[in-house]
Amino acid sequence: MAPGSSDLTPSIDDIRAAQRRIAGVAIRSPLVPFNVQDAPATIYLKLETLQPVGSFKARGAGNALALADERLVRQGIWTASAGNMAQAVAWHARRRGVPCTVIVPEHAPAIKIDAIARLGAAVVKVPVAQWLEVFRTRHFEGMTGVFLHPFSDAGVMAGNGTIGLEIAEDLPEVDAVVIPYGGGGLACGIAAALRALRPRVKIYAAEVDTAAPLAASFAAGRPAAVDYVPSFVDGIGTPSVFPEMWELARRLLDGSIAVPLAGIAAATRLLVERNHVVAEGAGAAPVAAGLTGRAGSGTIVCVVSGGNIDTSTLTTILQGAIP
Repeated sequence: MAPGSSDLTPSIDDIRAAQRRIAGVAIRSPLVPFNVQDAPATIYLKLETLQPVGSFKARGAGNALALADERLVRQGIWTASAGNMAQAVAWHARRRGVPCTVIVPEHAPAIKIDAIARLGAAVVKVPVAQWLEVFRTRHFEGMTGVFLHPFSDAGVMAGNGTIGLEIAEDLPEVDAVVIPYGGGGLACGIAAALRALRPRVKIYAAEVDTAAPLAASFAAGRPAAVDYVPSFVDGIGTPSVFPEMWELARRLLDGSIAVPLAGIAAATRLLVERNHVVAEGAGAAPVAAGLTGRAGSGTIVCVVSGGNIDTSTLTTILQGAIP
C-alpha cells in the first residue's frame, strides 16, 4: 500500500489479527457507566486512560510496529506527535531496545514532553506548520529507521479498531459511539470495526470548536480548512482534514460534533467528580459531545482516549476556569 493511499480502511480480519498481536501489550479497557443521572442519554465510558502510557495509542503503535520490517526497526523508530503517539512509540522502542525520536509541535504540553524524555526518546520541537508537514511527507531531515504515522496508516488504524471490537462485544445494545477526531486514525479505525459488526450504530467524531475541520468538511462536502486556535485540548484539532482521511471519514462516520472549550472543561470536571477519571481535553471531548444530546438519547459509548493532562491545567479546570 503506497504512503498516503486512500485505500487505508482495515478489514475486520485485519482488526482481529491486530487484537491477537497486541494482546500482551494493550489491555482490554473497561467500559463503565458515566455517573451522571441527568444526562440526555445513557452514557458509557471506554477508559483508554488505563492503557500503558495513558492513552489508546499503545494499540495502534503496537500493531504497526509488529508489522514493520525488523531490519529497519533495529535502526530506530520515529514519529510526529503532540504527545500521546510519541509516548506510545517511545514506550515500544524502550521495550525493544531500539532508539526513538519524536517530532513535536512547539505548543506540546510539558507533561507529555517530560514523559517522552522519561521513556528515553529524543525530542525535536518544531513550529506547528513544519510538524503538520511531516504528516503529509512522512519525512524529516536526518530521520532513519521506521516512521510510525500517528493516524494515516492501515496498521495503526487496525490496532485502534480493536476498541470497536471490544465495544461490540461488551455492549451489543449500543446505539451510538462518540470518538475524538484529531487526524482520524482512532475514529476511522473504531468505525471500521463497528461498520462490520454493528452497521446500524451511529458513529460520531468529537472536535473542539476552536479547531474543527472535520465538522467544516461535512458541512462543505469536501476537505475544508479552518482557523486553528491552540488550546488545552491539545490531542485533537488541526487546521484541515487530510484528504486520504476525509475519504475514510465521510464513508465511515455519521458526522462530527464540535463542542466549545467550556463544554470540554465541564466534562473534564464531571469525569473527575463523578467517575474519578482523569482525562485530557481530547479524552473529555466525546463526553462533552454526548452531553449535548446531539449523539442521540439512547445508549452511547464515549471513548475517553487518554489521560495525559498537565497537572496545572487540570487544577485550573477543577477550580472552574478554562485554561
